[in-house]
Amino acid sequence: MVHLASTLVAGLAGLASIASAHPGHDHKAEAAQRAAFMKRAPVHSRSLDQCADKLRARGQEKKNVARRDRLVQELRAKKGVQARAPFLKARDLDTVLNTTHHSSLDVNLSTDPEVLFASNATCILGPDVTQGPYYVTGEMIRSNLVEDQEGVPLYMDIQMIDTNTCEPVPEVYVDFWHCNATGVYSGIAASGNGNSDDTTNLDATFLRGLQKTDKDGILQFQTIFPGHYTSRATHIHILSHPANETTVNHNNNTISGLYTSSSSYVGQLFFDQDLISKVEETAPYNTNTQELTTNAEDSILSEEADTIDPFVEYVFLGDDVSDGIFSWISLGFDPTASTDVTPAAYLTEEGGIENENSGMGMGGGGGGEPPSGSGAPAASSSASA
Repeated sequence: MVHLASTLVAGLAGLASIASAHPGHDHKAEAAQRAAFMKRAPVHSRSLDQCADKLRARGQEKKNVARRDRLVQELRAKKGVQARAPFLKARDLDTVLNTTHHSSLDVNLSTDPEVLFASNATCILGPDVTQGPYYVTGEMIRSNLVEDQEGVPLYMDIQMIDTNTCEPVPEVYVDFWHCNATGVYSGIAASGNGNSDDTTNLDATFLRGLQKTDKDGILQFQTIFPGHYTSRATHIHILSHPANETTVNHNNNTISGLYTSSSSYVGQLFFDQDLISKVEETAPYNTNTQELTTNAEDSILSEEADTIDPFVEYVFLGDDVSDGIFSWISLGFDPTASTDVTPAAYLTEEGGIENENSGMGMGGGGGGEPPSGSGAPAASSSASA
């Protein structure tokens, strides 16, 4: 049940919802901030187009094609679906808010993997303004984030590229989090996030985790396709930690900086509206009673659509979306940057603790104060897995 999407896009960063979904954040003001940033941003910080030739010359493109093709075949074999089942390729869009990004490429069972899995040189970097809602520090280093969550399996292959040098960035830790099929985030107890009276959700860790990039700047996650919640288009959050500034707590498989978190890139990844509609027809997505916001209705996404292409490319693993999705994306960022971020909560050895100074983790800078009397406990314990 994997749907493969190749997204050479350094996704829109730090999008947040209106008050009904995430109290305390003015997403209209953020949209204006982002629009102003993109107008003054230098070319090298807005696109990876200039990196395409260099990455191809260094053999990165061949490696990417081979890896993606191999992963799809391995996943299909594991799931027992047809080895070369039909699937669609995304990209070649008229506008990024188009309902479908499927190209006119005639994809069939004999399509050359070098054509199907090629990286399009349209990767765009979004500015680092806020980390978006519901960021939690202290999460586990792991690739499988599913736990007990039901939904369409989603496998993601991500490459991190330095926009200054056009080189892949190795050994960078990347946070990854999103809501479940019915629009609820783990690690948070707040209005607009499921049952706000259920404080046990502070201890939950589903659909959250970190991975470290390999020598080619690659990391991979296994999760489920995200659901939706009021006022925001379907998306996934991603946050990279500054290179050479991150150490691992080997006793509990987390990274340091529970109360002093910083990032070099914060973004969100998006999906075609056609694909979202297909997923939303399946269970348990079709039990979600929250209003669905389309890509075109998302104020921050539509504000940036003329400059940023934030959508992933994808293929089905099988004949139907319920067989799963495999996706890939390259994210351009400046690994030398380091910005303080304010988490919505901390996952400690004693469990989740809400950050009362966070405004639900949607403001940049400051870092937030540790809970009174808590000192600085170690990050989450092995119970967080």
